[in-house]
Amino acid sequence: MRSSKRTSHWTQVLGPGILFASTAIGVSHLVQSTRAGALVGFGLVWAVLAANLAKYPFFEFGSRYANATGESLIEGYRSMGKGASVLYLIITVSTCFFVMGAIGIVTASFLDNLFGVSKALEMNATPGVAVAVFALATGLLFWGQYKALDTLIKVIAGVLLISTLGAFIANCGLNVDAPVPPPPIDFTPWSGVGLAFLIALMGWMPTAVDLSSWNSIWTLERIEQTGYHPPLRDTLREFNIGFVLSAILALIFLGLRALLFYAHQVEFPEGTAAFAAGFVQLYTEAIGSWSWWIIAAAAFSAMLGTCIACLDGYARSLARSIASITGSGSSKRKRHERLSLIGVALGALTLILAFPNDIRVLVDIATTLSFLVAPLIAGANLYLVTRKSFPVEARPPRWMIALSWGGLVFLTGFSLLFLFGN
Repeated sequence: MRSSKRTSHWTQVLGPGILFASTAIGVSHLVQSTRAGALVGFGLVWAVLAANLAKYPFFEFGSRYANATGESLIEGYRSMGKGASVLYLIITVSTCFFVMGAIGIVTASFLDNLFGVSKALEMNATPGVAVAVFALATGLLFWGQYKALDTLIKVIAGVLLISTLGAFIANCGLNVDAPVPPPPIDFTPWSGVGLAFLIALMGWMPTAVDLSSWNSIWTLERIEQTGYHPPLRDTLREFNIGFVLSAILALIFLGLRALLFYAHQVEFPEGTAAFAAGFVQLYTEAIGSWSWWIIAAAAFSAMLGTCIACLDGYARSLARSIASITGSGSSKRKRHERLSLIGVALGALTLILAFPNDIRVLVDIATTLSFLVAPLIAGANLYLVTRKSFPVEARPPRWMIALSWGGLVFLTGFSLLFLFGN
């Protein structure tokens, strides 16, 4: 009886951490981690691990703050002064179109590959496919809101996890005796092009720090949806599951590219449709040609889940940010959510049409911007969960605070190196 009761409570908590994993298991994993593996093999594993470790506290603080206070980080920023709210809104507006543009073009490239649209038309049809992707994602959010999003993400995460683990295990067996050649290019991560790629890789590893406010929003939405306010430890455990899952998958994606591309000196495919085709081929070479449709559908589904989750996160965060500044009520906030949803989608599509031929341009711009604003958001999150007004019993342990300061130094140091070291 007690076991079934615990299971019931756990199912009521489960959701926000899976949504977090979905936002991470997107561009950072399918594009940036795989590019890193193809470029320098396992040489950037340290960067993936360091970025996850440095950012972990600041994402965890989102879930912690929401559970302990009953409000999102965005309301927390407002309590620091109107200037902090305005700055957060500026950061969000400045980055959201690039972020959603990058996510949208990658999602569209996998859908294009799945149905062979560009191949059939003998032209780059991915920007046109992106219109359909955003129409689908926006429609789902208008229709289903959080409940539909929550259910869809759990299914997609399961399919992607199983297929990715299967491909990695199969490929490890095929490449156990494969020679490891020298890097195909002279890659130096501390200056020039190498540093630019390193910052882009860590910018969304596991995802952008400014998206930590989404954790707090989704935690509150889950509480409202279920009518159950879990103990803080349960909320944090659920988040940790999603975070660890995304970190492990980042390493697996990097390893797949290292084993199949770097180890055999295969050139990384360029262009939107070519990238998606190369990614799916990576899996089918490891598992078998019979798996093509499964992998192509799973990859598209994973990116669609990321696209939907990020559109939802931006719409809610922008609406709450505007409401916190203007003092609008909940009814106006709902209207702001719908307007923000449409605005972000249209802005992202505009950028996709401006950069139609190479997904790497949008991805690198978006990830770099995210990394450069990370120290500001990280510092604010640390302040909110350690200030005197925050409940004593919910404050982070000492080791977490120490890790936070280390992460803040890490993020600030690399941002300064990028800005002034080139």
